[in-house]
Amino acid sequence: MREALTAAASRRVARPAPLRQAVYDALTELIINGSLKPGQHLVEAELAEHLGVSRQPVREALQRLQTAGWVDLRPAQGAFVHSPTEEEAAQLLGVRSVLETYSAQLAAQNAQPEDIERLGELQQEGVDALAEGDVERLVAANTALHAFVTSVAANDVLAELLAQVGQKVRWYYTPIAKPRGKEAWNEHIQLIKAIAKGDADRAGEVMRKHTERTSDFYRKQIASGSSQD
Repeated sequence: MREALTAAASRRVARPAPLRQAVYDALTELIINGSLKPGQHLVEAELAEHLGVSRQPVREALQRLQTAGWVDLRPAQGAFVHSPTEEEAAQLLGVRSVLETYSAQLAAQNAQPEDIERLGELQQEGVDALAEGDVERLVAANTALHAFVTSVAANDVLAELLAQVGQKVRWYYTPIAKPRGKEAWNEHIQLIKAIAKGDADRAGEVMRKHTERTSDFYRKQIASGSSQD
């Protein structure tokens, strides 16, 4: 037994050092929030200086980011922020629509009065952010509202699946948060009303249309090559 464990231990995958993970997380967030834009050339030395680290953890992070689909590493050219294709967006946002629809249905079945009150608070946060034109706050509010619906749904498997697509959904949503904002937050009102009534079918339908409209808006954004500015 001891020999078997010793042999197994020699094959263990080393846990990533905290610095490596921190650099990876920081670069991911810079991509999601648009500080690093699709197609932008990523220079290791510049990123290392910006983050206050050596180039080694940056290099390792870029390799991981390529694997995760955030970065493209091109031979003899270097690293570039990945530019999502229309097909990639359609696939991810399509899966998100199915998951979110089910989440809304379950939330309508489970919601308590205090949950409805919290949804109202999150809705107001989004409306206030939209009025101020604060994109970062607007995206955070949208993420928080959808995440709370998922928490009310009380399905751990569903929550895990939504978490897997959550970062890229936030990435796709950031450029359209302002132009899509008024319509999106009006749709949230209808969603909250359906959940408050305990109408699972209606909540699911509202969420399905809501996520599909967001997907359509994003695809049109890609096709036009326009930005939020």
